[in-house]
Amino acid sequence: MSENDDAALKLGDDKFTKMMLFLKTPINQQNHLDYKFGNSELRELQEGIWAMPAYLTDDDPYSLFFLFTTIDTGEMVVAFAEGTRQDKQLKLGQPLTTGAGLNSLFAQQEKRAQRVLKFLNDISRADEAEWHEIAN
Repeated sequence: MSENDDAALKLGDDKFTKMMLFLKTPINQQNHLDYKFGNSELRELQEGIWAMPAYLTDDDPYSLFFLFTTIDTGEMVVAFAEGTRQDKQLKLGQPLTTGAGLNSLFAQQEKRAQRVLKFLNDISRADEAEWHEIAN
């Protein structure tokens, strides 16, 4: 998803919602600290599912979380989930593809979406992940 991958594909595009970032090495207890975003670090919610905030502020009801999770094929992907506040607790919504989550954030906080995309592209450029278009 770098500038050279597909010049026509960018944040906010409908086609971008079909993009998913696949990790080459799954997240685990030994490597999870390698994937910090800002001041946030991955936390294991349950076996094979790791999460951290991509966008979370006290003064905005919208929030978005990275979900590093294993899918049916056994591969680990970077998905997203929107958060909702309920009784001072955060509840995560249904998982979104990498692109759909980024597009959702882009609609709310354009600059933050660009930072999150840069973070994910850095992982890809480090040869730790690959972008793939997925079927619906």
